[in-house]
Amino acid sequence: MTSRQIIRSVLKFENPSRIGMSLPEPYPNDFVFAERKVDGYEDARLAPQGNEFCRWRDEWGVLWASLTDYDKGEVVEAAIADWSQLDDYSPPDLGQKQDYAHAVEVFAADREHFRVGYLPGFPFNVARKLRKLDNYLCDLVLHRENVNCLNAMVRTELLKAIDRLAEAGADAIMFAEDWGTQESLMISPEMWREIFKPEFETLCGRAHERGLFVLMHSCGKITAIINDLIECGVDCLQFDQPRLHGIETLAENFAGRMTFWCPVDIQTTLQTKDPELIRREAQLLVEKLGGRGGGFIAGYYSGNQAIGLSPDVQDHACKAFVACRMCRR
Repeated sequence: MTSRQIIRSVLKFENPSRIGMSLPEPYPNDFVFAERKVDGYEDARLAPQGNEFCRWRDEWGVLWASLTDYDKGEVVEAAIADWSQLDDYSPPDLGQKQDYAHAVEVFAADREHFRVGYLPGFPFNVARKLRKLDNYLCDLVLHRENVNCLNAMVRTELLKAIDRLAEAGADAIMFAEDWGTQESLMISPEMWREIFKPEFETLCGRAHERGLFVLMHSCGKITAIINDLIECGVDCLQFDQPRLHGIETLAENFAGRMTFWCPVDIQTTLQTKDPELIRREAQLLVEKLGGRGGGFIAGYYSGNQAIGLSPDVQDHACKAFVACRMCRR
């Protein structure tokens, strides 16, 4: 089976020849990624302030700053600082076909791997940056009508991007929305279902209409809405902290209905630097989550420096994933 066939079979629980893998060389990797690229566009670089390493403004008008050369940065100034600015705000047009020329080239050149097109998020991940997270969470209670208008604006652009990525030859879309804290969802599950579940249903529905799988990354403990995500049409959840949910909990409640894409837990197990514990968890992830004729993709956390580890620690996990690579029928 090609990598593309393996991942499709993993996601559909159709007994692939092995688990899926997204590991660095020299280990197997089943994926190729591409995203929208605006020819000639670069984020506006600004002078850093205080102890910042760098500062920049993106195409959405959001001002960012980073403290190091390896972290992704955080929003320091909203693009829509006051709701009075909403009517005059114009988002970037995600539907311009020329902005997907690179994705077309990447996907056309690689027929062996599973082709994934990145989105900038679903409505929460984009809108919370436009308003800044602390403001946006308050808005959910205090300014619901404005939130709905902003989410609708973002959704319109994301629907365009889904269409363009399908035309470019993607097999799936992938997006990140970090919905959880260490203990729970950032908002109540009831509020999530009221405001955001319809957004997921619409966007996942469009992706499936275009023949695309839906892959979602989320940090934090979002266990309370995994059933909802399944109902919305999310096909795969990429978790870097599977122990935050409980590997047994994921297996008992969702295995066979949701594919999980995980490294060995980056917060707990990898931090021990214990080769045997790391190997055992890799095996446990494969057995518990990938034992239903599919359902598991072995992951690798690319930011070793950000989590204070040297690459050799995750190398133990890579070797273990390859050693127990078979999906049980």
